[in-house]
Amino acid sequence: MNATPDEQLPAVSVIMPVLNEERHLRAAVSAILEQEYDGEMEVVVALGPSTDRTDEIAAELVAETAGHRARVQTVPNPTGRTPAALNAAIKASSHPIVVRVDGHGILSPGYIATAVRLLEETGAQNVGGIMHAEGENDWEHAVAAAMTSKIGVGNAAFHTGGEAQQAETVYLGVFRREALEQQGGYNEEFIRAQDWELNFRIREAGGLIWFSPELKVRYRPRPSVKALAKQYKDYGRWRHVVARYHEGSINLRYLAPPTAVCAIAAGVVVGALVTPWGFVVPAGYLAAITAGSLPAGKGLPLKARLQIPVALATMHMSWGWGFLTSPRSLAKRVIASRRPAVLSEA
Repeated sequence: MNATPDEQLPAVSVIMPVLNEERHLRAAVSAILEQEYDGEMEVVVALGPSTDRTDEIAAELVAETAGHRARVQTVPNPTGRTPAALNAAIKASSHPIVVRVDGHGILSPGYIATAVRLLEETGAQNVGGIMHAEGENDWEHAVAAAMTSKIGVGNAAFHTGGEAQQAETVYLGVFRREALEQQGGYNEEFIRAQDWELNFRIREAGGLIWFSPELKVRYRPRPSVKALAKQYKDYGRWRHVVARYHEGSINLRYLAPPTAVCAIAAGVVVGALVTPWGFVVPAGYLAAITAGSLPAGKGLPLKARLQIPVALATMHMSWGWGFLTSPRSLAKRVIASRRPAVLSEA
């Protein structure tokens, strides 16, 4: 995005929470530094207590960009929690536009320029786009296909795409700083779903959240079944917290995974103890995800296509189990920390 001689682009702060991101951190930061944007830019990396080479790589990036137009700086995040990292990075940054990027996310070319333009055109407080899952091996290709499938967990526009429109929440987000400061940043009790909760407060205050398919961030899926299962168990656990926090925010697509877990468990018990007909339920589920994986796997290698049902089952079952076992005490603690939306004085 090039500014005309009489136009000055707003300065941008890119904030990045990282923990054990040695595999992707350098590529993620490089994609930021390579953005074609004529406005001033800074990158603030909030470092959690990593056990790999993340801190070492971050220090290299700081040294390499010292004195450059867009330089990297770091701030500590001793808790390792994402919302605390985001708040620390926001506090350490200074520019009027704040771009959130994760340590395993790769901004597409022109992302920042497009987001700044969309903020101006729409008057939104936050804009975001597509979480474009992209793997590096057969398993990650399978997970990426499962995540973007209509039979994955949910069909939010930032997973499957769609037309530009007003949204409840968006992936990551590019914010006006005034909106973040007005709402006091992220609620640090939300270990997951902190984006949804912040965007909820922004919307309650009358702000607009805008989704646009023009914005795309390449996302690297979890590298193993175990890691994927933990990720989706956490998603389900915290989605139930959100449902208790904000009554009316749940819908049928969110109830599908826990319903599937209960139905399959009941089918196995009935099949083992009462009648073999009980096994029809888990067999039907396996048949459904196998059939559903066929269109999702178009163009992928055979090994990747064969693993899509495994990825789908892992996502569904882990999400559903997390939702079912989410403790009410967690929701009570989060509800007690509820921050009312702060209305603008203007």
